[in-house]
Amino acid sequence: MDTKIGSIDVCNPTHDDIGGPPNGGVSTVQNSSPLHSTSISPCDATLGRYLARRLVEIGVTDVFSVPGDFNLTLLDHLIAEPDLKLIGCCNELNAGYAADGYARSRGVGACVVTFTVGGLSVLNAIAGAYSENLPLICIVGGPNSNDYGTNRILHHTIGLPDFTQELRCFQAVTCYQAVINNLEESHELIDTAISTALKESKPVYISISCNLPAIPLPTFSRHPVPFMLPPRVSNQIGLDTAVEAAAEFLNKAVKPVLVGGPKLRVAKAADAFVELADASGYGVAVMPSAKGQIPEHHTHFIGTYWGAVSTAFCAEIVESADAYLFAGPIFNDYSSVGYSLLLKKEKAIIVQPDRVTIGNGPAFGCVLMKEFLIKLAKRIKHNNTSYENYHRIFVPEGKPLRDNPNEPLRVNVLFQHIQNMLSSETAVLAETGDSWFNCQKLKLPEGCGYEFQMQYGSIGWSVGATLGYAQAMPNRRVIACIGDGSFQVTAQDVSTMIRCGQKTIIFLINNGGYTIEVEIHDGPYNVIKNWNYTAFVDAIHNGEGKCWTAKVRCEEELVKAIKTATNEEKESFCFIEVIVHKDDTSKELLEWGSRVSAANSRPPNPQ
Repeated sequence: MDTKIGSIDVCNPTHDDIGGPPNGGVSTVQNSSPLHSTSISPCDATLGRYLARRLVEIGVTDVFSVPGDFNLTLLDHLIAEPDLKLIGCCNELNAGYAADGYARSRGVGACVVTFTVGGLSVLNAIAGAYSENLPLICIVGGPNSNDYGTNRILHHTIGLPDFTQELRCFQAVTCYQAVINNLEESHELIDTAISTALKESKPVYISISCNLPAIPLPTFSRHPVPFMLPPRVSNQIGLDTAVEAAAEFLNKAVKPVLVGGPKLRVAKAADAFVELADASGYGVAVMPSAKGQIPEHHTHFIGTYWGAVSTAFCAEIVESADAYLFAGPIFNDYSSVGYSLLLKKEKAIIVQPDRVTIGNGPAFGCVLMKEFLIKLAKRIKHNNTSYENYHRIFVPEGKPLRDNPNEPLRVNVLFQHIQNMLSSETAVLAETGDSWFNCQKLKLPEGCGYEFQMQYGSIGWSVGATLGYAQAMPNRRVIACIGDGSFQVTAQDVSTMIRCGQKTIIFLINNGGYTIEVEIHDGPYNVIKNWNYTAFVDAIHNGEGKCWTAKVRCEEELVKAIKTATNEEKESFCFIEVIVHKDDTSKELLEWGSRVSAANSRPPNPQ
């Protein structure tokens, strides 16, 4: 029997749903072995094997790790699980980023590090997963259980006998923390941690004393009871009232629009949003951090709404509408382009995962987004005015001027060629920087994946995330667009991609510095030491595994490199270094950078 939780299928992982039940029902995890089967052999009835089996049950078949003396025995028992693969990473930060990318694709991810030196190294990645609402199991090999309460000073600590420093750091960026230093309650703590991660769509922290994973215990001698995630349901009266109020609000509008936000993912409401779009006929836009969650081939899709840096003609339609429904938005300084959106609260319906607010009027709590959107779709009147207005003013984008033979390559030409590479068998990962803006303009074909980290915006995220995403989805070819500054932060785990036989294509955009920072506030600190990036990757390759590199400076070389990467080297990891001028940026970054700079430099309010 296949192992499933909600819509997560170990054999056929899905992209849309994270963690829990997609339809709000009771979700169960069914062990691949029947519960009435014979007992587990004593050598397998250990804490380490129990944790491994539980991870496999929820759809985690790859765990990203960095060994350390406090987690070595635990790693032995994870490796012993036939359905679990241990992916050794070059550092803990990338292991965390890889688990993040894996969770975006598979629905939940996991990493294993050692006590404090490993835990505090992975902490930044865990914080990013928390901000992006990703269920991630962070497992730490902890001190020997006999050392708790002894006033001893251990290595890998800051030299104090208090072992809680790591725990206290994780409390701010995880929704549950379990410190397992005795066997009696270990199974309960593990189950609670995993189920909480799935229920809350947030990371959890599990610390396991280094002397416990190998000890047999009767508790682990039988297959565990399947997980049961209780269904989340709306307050029915509140739901009905919210739907009535929203329908009245929208039905009297002349040119309403729909805008999808990033919390559609955590609410598992993307399909419900499309159902509402189909029923309403409204023009449909997405916020930048929701790109990829709404099908861009939808007949009424009008583009990305990102204020002054929206895709062509989208902002004009959204901001001139007399009513807009935002489903799962996050309005921060980046998504609002320095708080410059031309939106009015009295025109807006804001739908969050469990709350609906209508204009300046009522707010309805305990109303689940998915149920609200489905019910609203049945009450809404069809009105395609906003889409017709968009269609009326729309002018197709011009194509970049063709480069002259051997002319230095321009970024807009590069992305025109990347556009032609996209299909249902590809996925795009965009690194923090100018790739945010260039990738937003890509038109995603049906089934093409797309991910980037906008809320946290940690440069270097995409290298580890690409590793994790590709490991979770081996049948898709990942295309990662990474700037040189970001690549230098986390470059080492290209090694792991090659080691795992991944067939990712990385476009390394070499413009000599932190271009996104330059456009916010320039200074000499934004210039980095140039690397010979292809030689760097060749050195990592070292003749082991399938790896191909190319350095391109003009369009002719780019065309040749793409042809090679997608034909002769289609089963290889491909690294294409694209050398462009340091001032060659998207116009959207120039506009966005100036507005974010203005927001950052506001003078203090008078005291």
